[in-house]
Amino acid sequence: MTIALYILLGIAAIPFIYYFLSLFSSWKYFAQSPLAVPGKPFTPPVSCLKAVKGLDPGAYENFASFCRQDYPEYEILFCVDETDPAVPILKKLLQDFPNTPIRLLYGPDHVAINDKVARLDRLSKGARYDTWVLVDADVRVEPNYLRTVVAPMQNPKTGAVTCFYSMAMDNTFIEKLQEIGMMCDFFPAILVAWLLDGVKFGFGQTIVTTRAHVQGFGGFKAIENRPADDLLTCRLVAEQGFTVELLNYVVRTTPDFNSMKDLWVKRTRWMTVMRNMRPWGHIGLIFTFGLPWALVAFAVHPTAAVAAIFLGGYFLWRVLLTWLVGIHGLRQSGLWSKMLLIPIWDFTAFLIWIASFTRRTIRWRGVDYILRDGILTLPKSHSSKSASPQPES
Repeated sequence: MTIALYILLGIAAIPFIYYFLSLFSSWKYFAQSPLAVPGKPFTPPVSCLKAVKGLDPGAYENFASFCRQDYPEYEILFCVDETDPAVPILKKLLQDFPNTPIRLLYGPDHVAINDKVARLDRLSKGARYDTWVLVDADVRVEPNYLRTVVAPMQNPKTGAVTCFYSMAMDNTFIEKLQEIGMMCDFFPAILVAWLLDGVKFGFGQTIVTTRAHVQGFGGFKAIENRPADDLLTCRLVAEQGFTVELLNYVVRTTPDFNSMKDLWVKRTRWMTVMRNMRPWGHIGLIFTFGLPWALVAFAVHPTAAVAAIFLGGYFLWRVLLTWLVGIHGLRQSGLWSKMLLIPIWDFTAFLIWIASFTRRTIRWRGVDYILRDGILTLPKSHSSKSASPQPES
């Protein structure tokens, strides 16, 4: 082989270094963070804040799971437009759980580029309690949820808590593909970030924090023209000198996509935001994609040894990593039957990464936003309706 070929094969082997780092960080995290169980009794009054727009599959059960919490004192606040299709479901919730303090706030009280954050701002103003649990509308939880996720806040050094999530159902090919992607790709990358830089991010599926910590970065209004409000909330809490804890606890989310196109739009939105927030780190992801590099290695030197080392090694590393994170660490069932989907996910993720360099807009809940220098703007053709304070019920 020529020197150039050796160099190319060496470059093609770089993803294996990343896989080793992913495996090491995942092993270290789960070794010191056993599956979360309700901790010491620490149950301050809690306000659960939910910004709602549109009707997700299984919406009633998602909402109702928060009404069945084994927790002494809490309230649930929803911010939703009066004409939203979720309103009848929320009103039924009020009837079915009369002993659970539930309040509906109709619409944000001002116009903002990021409508979701405007809703969080209104929810924060209406919250009776100072400990907040911010949760996306598509999340479904167990009765021990609040006791578990709030417990780490007993440590005065902890400023926020977030946790893992998985699919509440995976009946279709697209749902299975998304689930295996989370376990073999997204969460291992998160655990590498945990090892190298600590937790300076959060997931919208659960963020526990306090009124004081949010006010410490200027309140939600300070980020209402920014994307990735969940990530920013925890990052801005961490910048105040507090720690953000990634809890080894899994909540369920219902799928919000029905086709490969929907999944593509969702993942491309996330990758485009990450490219805008961390441009050099996003470019560096090229060295984390093992499948295309393994194919390149085999294409330039098609021997049995290269096939075994690069293609076989790639798949074995990915299976081992998926087992460690998804099965051993997060105790997810049914993953073995999805292992053959790993190469399909990895190829799809690589194409999404490429596509993210071509995007200047992101779509959320039917609205296209222009993303420029980390700031969201609306196209001139988009006419936004003025928001005015609405009553609550």
